[in-house]
Amino acid sequence: MSTPAYRITPARVLRSEWHKLWTVRSTWITLIASAVFLLGVGILMGATYTTDGGDSDVDTVVLSLYGSQLGGISLAVLGILVTAGEYSTGMVRASMTAVPRRLPVLWAKAAIFTGAVLTVSFVTALVTFLTAQIFFHGTDQAASLTDDGILAAIAGNAVGATLLGVIALGLGAALRSVPGAIGAFIGGVMVLPEILGMLPYDAMDTAVRYFPTQAAGALGSADPMPGAAAPGAALFALCLWAAAALAVPALSLKRRDV
Repeated sequence: MSTPAYRITPARVLRSEWHKLWTVRSTWITLIASAVFLLGVGILMGATYTTDGGDSDVDTVVLSLYGSQLGGISLAVLGILVTAGEYSTGMVRASMTAVPRRLPVLWAKAAIFTGAVLTVSFVTALVTFLTAQIFFHGTDQAASLTDDGILAAIAGNAVGATLLGVIALGLGAALRSVPGAIGAFIGGVMVLPEILGMLPYDAMDTAVRYFPTQAAGALGSADPMPGAAAPGAALFALCLWAAAALAVPALSLKRRDV
């Protein structure tokens, strides 16, 4: 018996989301902005660095990829646009009509976004590090990809930025509003941990280490950062945050009409 041409399959849903991601200008704008921020700040840090300038105790990968926070905001905006953007344009109704089970649409969006952003983030971080090392040559920040922990930290930086983007994607799907999700990401993910970290409680200091931005920072360092979570624990915490961010809209999709 032949398979109907209109049958919904995971591969077809993934292909649909792939086309949707790459056929809108916002994808290219945010990805290019992320790369420019990371590379531009990396070049600036390398070009202005001097051995006696006071940054000799900073991890060389952290210093090279100092623009990660700016680049990460661009990736977070992309994640929000991938989900909340469809609600703002009304395209989500067509997506849910084409895939009545709904949840495959969310999983496909998350999978395509994760694969694309992880690839772009890793390549950009690698190029930025190598470019910064041209300027760091002959200083105490000179390093090689073969040095202990360097390549793992570059990969960790890309993984951290990607998972933060997935969290933003989940917020966009949950709130269904681009401005609201951006505000929630900046306020709840980036600003709130800084405020909580100022409270005079040891338990709060320990908890803040596992908040998304702090965990992502721990992944992007070649040397253990004082007061930061171990890389394995940080990665586990980030994965839990991303899973929770996706679980909320998944539950909502099961209970609401659209």
